Amino acid sequence: MKKNLIVTSILVVVAIVLIGGGIFYMNKKKNSSGMLASISGVLSSQEAGNKAIDYINKNLLQGGATASLKDIKEENGLYKITLKISQSGKEQEGIVYASRDGKLLFVYPPVEIDKEIPKEEAQQPAKTDKPDVKLFVMAFCPYGNQAESLIKPVLYLLKDKINLSLHYIVAKDDKGKFSSLHGDQELNQGVREICVAKYQNDKFWDFVAKINEKCTSQNADTCWEQVAKDLGIDAQKITDCQKNEADSLLAEELVLTGQFNVSGSPTLVINGVEYSGERSSEGYKKGICDGFNTAPQECSQTLSTSAGTVEGGCAQ
Repeated sequence: MKKNLIVTSILVVVAIVLIGGGIFYMNKKKNSSGMLASISGVLSSQEAGNKAIDYINKNLLQGGATASLKDIKEENGLYKITLKISQSGKEQEGIVYASRDGKLLFVYPPVEIDKEIPKEEAQQPAKTDKPDVKLFVMAFCPYGNQAESLIKPVLYLLKDKINLSLHYIVAKDDKGKFSSLHGDQELNQGVREICVAKYQNDKFWDFVAKINEKCTSQNADTCWEQVAKDLGIDAQKITDCQKNEADSLLAEELVLTGQFNVSGSPTLVINGVEYSGERSSEGYKKGICDGFNTAPQECSQTLSTSAGTVEGGCAQ
């Protein structure tokens, strides 16, 4: 996936937990000075904080996010832990609460820190003789454009051994109007790219690459035609397609994104299963090659990693 910093359900205000049914009670005993009496097994604030952070990093955070301890203090018989969560160069603070014995961490529902959560294995695509590969993007999402560039070496390597298609993430309001995250020109460009794929498919990937290089969501409606002409694409045919077929083509895209529950650009679907591995040329190649009944010899070739990886996304 496409991204905004994703902070998981660990960031829960303690009031919600308490209102939700009195999940945790702590018996407090006060001495003559009004201070909490010593309780067997109580951890120091630093010990409890370190234990909570270690558990959160190992079991709760995903997508390369990491948590570190910013502050911890006792509050209402619990430890209030202020976290700093970092992901893709961005930071955000959050708050969780832990019991003073370090055994309960307040998420929803609470979990026992001494028990690890079993990790679910990523769903593997079914194997076929010719894997079906769908890359879902928005025409001017920078992360989607990066994914387009990264998957091209895979296409050039495997050629017609796979069925690779590019699809576009759009929305439709209750009045039947289609839209795209980055505006009408992005929506229009998505339609034009679908039309090129339909009528001059041999020019498609070159067209997409040149549009990404030369045009933007602010000038695509005037920029695209010269790009098309430079590539030998029949611009009038694409204009006619956009005029006459836009609604039906976008409706098909909407059905596909709904079928695979896609909302983020880029999303790669292999044989009907969303790919969750490294978003690089080599990562994409491995994911697709895992979808073969018998992987071809080309799958043994290693693709360059110099183009990097996709580290974010655009969410509709």
